[in-house]
Amino acid sequence: MYFVVIALFMFILPTGCVALEYAVLHTGGDLVALVGKWFAFWGVGMRLGIAGLRQAFNPAFTAQDIFEIEDPRVHPIVRELGFANLSLGLLGLLALVPGWPLPAAIAGGLFFALAGWKHVNAKERNLTRTVAMVSDLFIAAVLAMFVAITVYNLLA
Repeated sequence: MYFVVIALFMFILPTGCVALEYAVLHTGGDLVALVGKWFAFWGVGMRLGIAGLRQAFNPAFTAQDIFEIEDPRVHPIVRELGFANLSLGLLGLLALVPGWPLPAAIAGGLFFALAGWKHVNAKERNLTRTVAMVSDLFIAAVLAMFVAITVYNLLA
């Protein structure tokens, strides 16, 4: 189920929403703005929001399945990570509000870049952590491109 959720939130749903709004609904939206809005909403808002809920209420999944830590003493730390993810998730959900995609992309993109970098540098990586690494780096790259283009256009 984890792999399906990652595929949906990090690629399928945001890409589908961009395509729907751009091609089907003919909103006239700028493609870069649509990418930023929908990847921030699904990748940051929904993924981190759901991850935050799961970490807050079931910290064992993150501890055991991603980091392979069996010690329940880490559960309070994972819960606090969950609270941080819920906060970033809320910011990502606000990407649907005009003016909010850029802050959501900056905060969420930085989080995913740093998390992905830590996964890259991990001495041992299981399949779940590898999927987390790839998806983290992918969404960080998409959001970084959105931020760079948006900031460039604001300054031009």
